[in-house]
Amino acid sequence: MTAVRVRVRRLPGADPALPLPAYQTAGAAGMDVAANLAPEDRQRGLMLAPGARTLVPTGLAIAVPEGYEMQLRPRSGLALREGLTLLNAPGTIDADYRGEVGVIFVNHGQAPVTIGHGMRIAQMVLAPVVRAVWEETAALDASPRGAGGFGSTGTG
Repeated sequence: MTAVRVRVRRLPGADPALPLPAYQTAGAAGMDVAANLAPEDRQRGLMLAPGARTLVPTGLAIAVPEGYEMQLRPRSGLALREGLTLLNAPGTIDADYRGEVGVIFVNHGQAPVTIGHGMRIAQMVLAPVVRAVWEETAALDASPRGAGGFGSTGTG
């Protein structure tokens, strides 16, 4: 495994007692990141009604190295137990973004869910970026699938 340094800054007002994003096991691809709620929300948390969405702050800004992106992904346990997922999964934090990392949640469950201060809310995965260079052409190479669209490869 390759280790890549990523600079992180706790923003003013962030809770210094919360851990930085961290891998929970030696084989984990993603680091868990915690909700860093505003001081006035820390006691009661953020309630998310069924079907509602919200932006959950992390209190962190990061400097992703050039040639990489940081992806935000849902945590499987929250998705299964609560119906919580990220609305734009995977979310991308570009190498040139320096603002606060926020997590856009949606509640697909049947009941309201409270997001607590310090709760592990998402996974962050550092991934290399490959840039495309368009080459316009009059025809494309043939393939077994051809122009078959949604469902064209069967249902089983």
